Formats: sequence, C-alpha cells, structure tokens
Amino acid sequence: MVPFLVFLAFFFSIVASFSSSLVTDFHALVSLKQGFDSSSSSSSNPSTIIGSWNSSESLCSSWVGIKCFNGRVVSLNLSNMNLYGSVSPEVSRLEELVELKLDGNNFTGEIKIENLRNLRSLNLSSNQFSGGLDWNYSSLPNLEVFDAYDNNFTDFLPLGLQSLKKLRHLDLGGNYFQGKIPESFGNLIGLEYLSLAGNNLIGRIPSELGNLTNLKELYLGYYNSFQNGIPKEFGNLENLVHLDLSNCELEGSIPLEMGNLKKLETLFLDINGLSGSIPKQLGNLTSMVNLDLSANSLTGEIPYELINLRKIRLFNLFMNRLHGSIPDFVADYPNMEVLYLWQNNFTGIIPMNLGKNQKLQELDLSSNKLTGTIPPNLCASKQLRILILLKNFLFGSIPEDLGTCSTLVRVRLGQNYLNGSIPNGFIYLPELNLLEIHNNMLSGTLSEKQNHSSSNSTKLAQLNLSNNKLSGPLPFSIATFSFLQILLLSGNQFSGRIPPSIGELGEVVKIDLSENQISGEIPPEIGNCLHLTYLDLSQNNISGSIPTQISTIRILNYLNLSRNHLNETIPKSIGSMRSLTTADFSFNDLSGKLPESGQFAFFNASSFAGNPQLCGSLLNNPCNNVTLVVTSPQGKSRGEFKLIFALGLLICSLVFAIAAIIKAKSFKKNGSSSWKMTAFQKLEFTVSDVLECVKDGNVIGRGGAGIVYHGKMPNGVEIAVKKLFSFSSNSHDHGFRAEIRTLGNIRHRNIVRLLAFCTNKETNLLVYEYMRNGSLGEALHGKKKGGFSFLGWNLRYKIGIESAKGLCYLHHDCSPLIVHRDVKSNNILLNSGFEAHVADFGLAKFLVDSGASECMSAIAGSYGYIAPEYAYTLRVDEKSDVYSFGIVLLELITGRRPLGDFGEGVDIVQWAKRTTNCRREEVTKILDPRLTVVPKDEAMHLFFIAMLCIQENSVERPTMREVVQMLSEFPRHSSPSSSSSIKT
Repeated sequence: MVPFLVFLAFFFSIVASFSSSLVTDFHALVSLKQGFDSSSSSSSNPSTIIGSWNSSESLCSSWVGIKCFNGRVVSLNLSNMNLYGSVSPEVSRLEELVELKLDGNNFTGEIKIENLRNLRSLNLSSNQFSGGLDWNYSSLPNLEVFDAYDNNFTDFLPLGLQSLKKLRHLDLGGNYFQGKIPESFGNLIGLEYLSLAGNNLIGRIPSELGNLTNLKELYLGYYNSFQNGIPKEFGNLENLVHLDLSNCELEGSIPLEMGNLKKLETLFLDINGLSGSIPKQLGNLTSMVNLDLSANSLTGEIPYELINLRKIRLFNLFMNRLHGSIPDFVADYPNMEVLYLWQNNFTGIIPMNLGKNQKLQELDLSSNKLTGTIPPNLCASKQLRILILLKNFLFGSIPEDLGTCSTLVRVRLGQNYLNGSIPNGFIYLPELNLLEIHNNMLSGTLSEKQNHSSSNSTKLAQLNLSNNKLSGPLPFSIATFSFLQILLLSGNQFSGRIPPSIGELGEVVKIDLSENQISGEIPPEIGNCLHLTYLDLSQNNISGSIPTQISTIRILNYLNLSRNHLNETIPKSIGSMRSLTTADFSFNDLSGKLPESGQFAFFNASSFAGNPQLCGSLLNNPCNNVTLVVTSPQGKSRGEFKLIFALGLLICSLVFAIAAIIKAKSFKKNGSSSWKMTAFQKLEFTVSDVLECVKDGNVIGRGGAGIVYHGKMPNGVEIAVKKLFSFSSNSHDHGFRAEIRTLGNIRHRNIVRLLAFCTNKETNLLVYEYMRNGSLGEALHGKKKGGFSFLGWNLRYKIGIESAKGLCYLHHDCSPLIVHRDVKSNNILLNSGFEAHVADFGLAKFLVDSGASECMSAIAGSYGYIAPEYAYTLRVDEKSDVYSFGIVLLELITGRRPLGDFGEGVDIVQWAKRTTNCRREEVTKILDPRLTVVPKDEAMHLFFIAMLCIQENSVERPTMREVVQMLSEFPRHSSPSSSSSIKT
C-alpha cells in the first residue's frame, strides 16, 4: 500500500510540474501577444492569428504557429504573417524552444533572445528590428542557425557570437552594422554559411576568415567599404561553393591561391577596383558555373588555362582593360548561357563556333575593337535572347540564321561596317523588342511580312536602321508594329510613298524618315499617331499639301518637313498645336499667307526660308491684303488682360493669407483629444508630443505641399513633422488614408521613413525620421559658410547612387509602384552619415487625388526640374522623374542651381548642352571650380548619364534601374588622392 501511495505522489508531482511548465509557456505567449499591434495590419490574417491565442487549454492544439512536444512549446513559427509591434523579452521564458521564426513581418524596436538552451534555429530576417545584437550568447549554447538579414540593426558586429560553437548558418546582411569584421569570427569553425553583405563595414577583411574551412557560402559585398584586397588565406576555404565579394571597394590583384577552391561554383568579384591580370590558377576551378569579374581594372589577356572551365554558364568580364583576342575555347564551353565581354580592348575575330554547340542566351561583345564577321551559329540552340555587338569593326553580312531566331528580344549591331541585306523576317521576329543596325553599310530592301494580319503583331518597340544604304519602298506590313515607339530610318535611300498603314502605329512616339528619296504625299493617316512627339520627314521628295490631320496630334513638339516639294498653304490649325516648340517648313514650294496666330508667333523666320511664295509680316514679305490697324486693339486687349491677371493674383494672395491666419488660430485652439495618430511602427511618443513641435520657432522648411517642423521627443528621438496644406473634406476618406498607409509601409535604405500620420477634422500631419544634415540642395547651394565644402566628389557620386537606388525602388520594386513627381535636390535628404534618402515620394499624386490645390508646384514638380513633355501633356510618369533626376546629377557636377545662374530664359540643361556641345569630354568646362580632385573619367560618366536622363523624348530616357546599373557598375577610383573628405 505504501509503495502505491509513493507512486501516486510521484505521479501527481510530475503532472503538477507538467502543468506548471505549460502555464509558464502560456503566460510567456500572452505577454508576446500583448506586444503585437494588429491594428497596424492591412490584412485580416494577423487578427486570425492573434485571435487563436486565447485559451491555455488548446495551446498545443489550436494556437496558430505553435508546436509542442511532451507538453512544452518547442516551436514558434510566425513567418510572413504581416505582424506589427514589438517582441517582448518574455519570449525567452519559452524554455524548451527549439525553433523561433519571426521573419517576414514588421516588428520594430529592440529584441533580446537569451536563456534558451535548447534553441537551434532563430530567424529574425525581413523585419524592422533596431538597436544592437550584443546578447548573452553563452545562454544559447545549441544555436545552429541565426538569420537577422534585412533589419535595421546598428552598432558593431557582436563579439559574443564566438561562443556559439555549434553555429552553422549566420546571416547579418542587409543591416547597418559598422566598424570592422572581428578577427574572432575566424573561430566559428563550424560555419557553413556566412553573410555580412549590405552593411557599413570598413577596414580590411580579416585573414582569420580563412580558418572557416567548412564554409560553403560567403557573402561580404554591397555597401561595405573594405580596405586592401582579398586575403590570400581565402585559398584555404576548400569547401567553398559560393563566394560573393561584389561592390565593396576591393583593391589589389586576385590572389593566386583562389585557384585552390576546387569546389567553387560561383565567384562574384564585380564592381571593385581589382587590378592586375586574371590569374591562370582560376583554370583549376573546374566546378565553376558563374564567374563575374566585371567592372574592375583588370588588364592582360584571358588566360588559356580557363579552357578547363567546362561547366561555366555565366562568364562576365565586361568593363575592364583586357586586351588580346577572345580565345576560341570560349566557343567550346558546352553549357555557356551568358557571355558579357563588352567595353574592353579585345581585338581579332569572334570565335566562329560561338553558339554552335552551346546553350547561348545572352551575348554582349560591344565597345571593343573586334573585326571579322558575325559567327553564323549564334542561335543554333534557338535560345538566344540578347545579341549586342555594336561599336566594333565587324564587316560582312548579318547571318541568315538570325532571321529565324524567334527567341531574340534585344539586338544591337550598330556602328560597325556590316554590309549585305537584312535577313528576311529579321525585323518581324515575334519576341523582338529592340533592333538597332544603324551606322553600317547595309543595302537591299525591307521585305514585307509573311502572313500579315493584325492579329499577328510583333512586340518591336524600337527600330533603328538609320545611316545605311537601304532602298526600296517602306513595307505596308509596318502596321504589324503595334507596339512600336521609335522608328528611325533616316540617312538611307528609301523611295516610294509613305504607306497609309503608318497611321496604325498607335504607340509610336518618334518617327524619323529624313534624308531618303521618299515621294508622294504625306498620308493623312499620320494624324492617327496620337502619341507622336517627334516627326522628321525632311530632305525627301515629298509633294502635295501638308495634311491638316497633323494638327490632331496634340503632343507633337518637333516637326521638320523642310527640303521637300510641299505646296499650297500651311494649315492654320498647326498654330493651335500648343505643344509644338520646333517646326521647320523651309525650302519647299509653300505659298499664301503665313498664319500669325498661336505657335506661329514663336517660330523663327528661318523655319520658313526658301518658300518665295509665302508672305506675311514674320517674313518681311507683306501680303497685299495685310492691314496694320488690327494690331492696336490687340495690343490694348493684351495689356488689359495683364492688368486683370495681376489683380486676380493679388486678390488670391490676400484670400490665401487670411485663410492661413484663420487656420493657424484654429489649429492652436484644438486640443490633442481631437487628433488621431496612425503609427507605422512602434513609437515611444504621443500625438501630444508631435503637436508640441508644430510652432513657428521650429520651422525648418516650406514646400509646395506644406510646412516642415523639427521636433525632439521626450525620449530624445528627433523627428520632422510636415503639416500639409488644407484639403477638401473628401481627403479624409479611406482612399487617402490607404495611400498614406502605403507610404508608411515602404522600407528602403535610401528612402525617408514615414513614422506616423496624424489627423483631425482640419489638418493632416506627416511624421518622418529626421535627417540631421538637411537636404542635398542646402548642402550644394546653402548660404551657410562653407556649406558647399561638406560634399567632395566621392561623396557626391555616392549620393547620386544612393538617391538613384531610392527612386529605383519606388519605380520598380514598390507595391504599388510610385511616381515621385517632385524629384529635386531639396527632396534628397542627408542623414548624419551623409547617406542620401529620397523624401516626399508620391505625396504630390496623393494630394491631387484627395482634392488639394492643383496650383501647388509639387503637383507637377518644381521649376527647373519639370520634364518638357509636361508642358503639353499635363501628365507625369516615371520618365518625368528620370528627367528631374538628370537635373540633380547636373547639380552634383556643376554645383549650380537649375535656374537663375545662366541669364534670363536659360536653365542648367540649356547651359550645360551649349557649353559642352553635349560632348562628355568637355565636362571639365562645367565642373564646379570649388571641387579639388575630380577623376575625369568619373565626371564624364556622370555627365553622360545626366545627358541620357534629360533627353527631350521621354521614351529615350533610361529607366531608374538602368541608371542605378550604370552608376554602380562604373569602375571608380579609390586612391587616397581621389577620395573626398568632409569638412566642417
């Protein structure tokens, strides 16, 4: 009986202990739940998650994300559940936890995980955690996986990590860690994966990392700025499969010891300052699949030993200083898919077997000194998508096989010496988007498309065949180019009529048929090309009258019909084309009176020269029926209009001033109780703290959207508060708030973070993180003594890259995509480390949609930055942002404002083009004289990109993604003599 009682006592003690432990887990999870902010979520999913955490009885069976073993919580998995708020330290009370996954949420604030002795996997990635990671890692002795990628962690890399003897996977990339990589990281000998990429690390890469012989993947590049070069000890990493040291300012040569990495499949050393030759020892890397050494300063030839890289798929050596011929063995790589060798000094011929026995998909050999003919089998595998061979000395004909290469998307063969005819079907390939064969010696005719039908249209967007010897009529099947935006056929020998089917090019923006032998009349169907902005039909044999249908093209801004045989009168309706800024009707057979109304009043007399039968006051050739008395009342009415307009402006200004005073008084009368604050992350201040900042003494800026105030919160955090100008009542609807929430949820390193949105019945406040060094505009043009000297050349180039990355995110990676609409130097803010952050993104569009005044400059942009097409389309898109960004680049180069420094009616674009003749080599004429050391090649490159961005035709401007690529991949100087310094 006694033993039985002892057994019962022991049994109940176990049950009690079991229940007590489960209760402990329950309370820990309840504390964790209290830190979550489900109200900030934009979906219903989190409420379901949080709602399931409501009963201790069902903890192990029905709580979402919870797994138990032996009555204890062993796994907490909240991955990608769109949760907001903070993570309570109480999570460390889940003593038996083996797996903790919090990745893919919106958690903010600091986090500390300790005393979880069974924890093996910890994933905090893709959140907004901040602070440091200086934890007691000795209390996590079994941790094997630690992933903190893509957060806002700062401070130095944690030294305590060296106590994690079982650690296999460590990812601290995509944060703001600073300082050097600790040498003690070389003691983590169990590591198989290490990523420190995308931080602010400096100093040398410690050679001790060469002790991590179990490493399979190593990532150290992007944003980090290392001194010296690649440690030769990396040759000891015998198990390494993937090594990425891209874009981290490495110098010196590639160590010969890299040839010891026999298992290496991927080696990325691109966008650095590496010099010397390519080591022949890299030929030992027989497992190599991806090799990228591009955008460095490598010299010499491609070593013969690379013949052994039989598994290679990607081979990038572009933007170096390599010379010699392209080895024949490159054509024998059986798995080759991507070969980029552009912008080197390669000579000789392209290997004739290239593509024959390969899976070639992308080939770019442009900007070299290659000669010979184009290999005939480049598309043998029927996988070739990109073919770029421009700017070489290639001759011979275009291989007929390319005319049936249905996978081609981009083809650029211009600026060579190619002859012969264009293969049949080449321009009608189904996937082809870009075809450039300009500046060659091609002859023959353009064939009609077989099986021509409207349902069988192509994807061609840009076609450039200019400056060849092509002849014959323009094909009627041009109508199949329903997506065509740019058509350049100038400088050939085309004859016959312009086909009426040209009117079916509904998306075309630019047409240039100049310098041909085209005859007949201009088809009236041209008026159906409603997106056309540029039309050049000059230097042909065109006759007949100018069709009035041209005036229906409401956004045409360039029209050149000169040196033809056009007759009759110039249609008066052309004067109503307010978009038309340049027109040339010279040297035709036009007659009659020249219209003087509308746009004709702004054209030069030279635009009508060589038409002796034309008459009018502009030509100093008065017509017999002209009277002068009509001008006096017209002048009088203009004067009256100016007076009325001035009085109207004065009255509007007075009304606005009175309204502003009344609004300011009512703002101060309202207490914080009438305000509601929507926070986009966990904040340690209240709406009352924000309102305290909104007073005249704190004003730090004024713009088209509102007034900006600086404030310091009780906890010491500095913020910027933008008080938006008045809205109509419908601005408070759910649509506007949803748009503001979209802005608040944007997270990018180079975009100013929107912390909160405060609103009452009359006023809206946006709360941003504060940027201590103000705007780029202030740094460049500010009145502070020495204000300009803050920015040396290296810092300016860096700011250009960073601001481009911010805009690129808005245009291409944000959801929904956002057009900034007011890109300018004053909207690029600099933090304490002079890192660029794009501000006021998307706000102008949201203000328009919500009923704000459409007179605000922020709606269309700011004077000096507005793209030319806005004047006649009143529409803004991402290419308008690109134009404005080009102006910012010119400011960085010249140190001048966009307007005011060049005389009346002249802006920075006109001045820069006139001073340099649009030649990048002349950039020294416009460089800011206050800059000391500026590498000329970098200045030329920055100017070249600026010129691309500010092209008149928006279609020809690059995308922001292309701008980022051009800025980032340029091999920059990193010697002390060229580095910038921050002066105070």
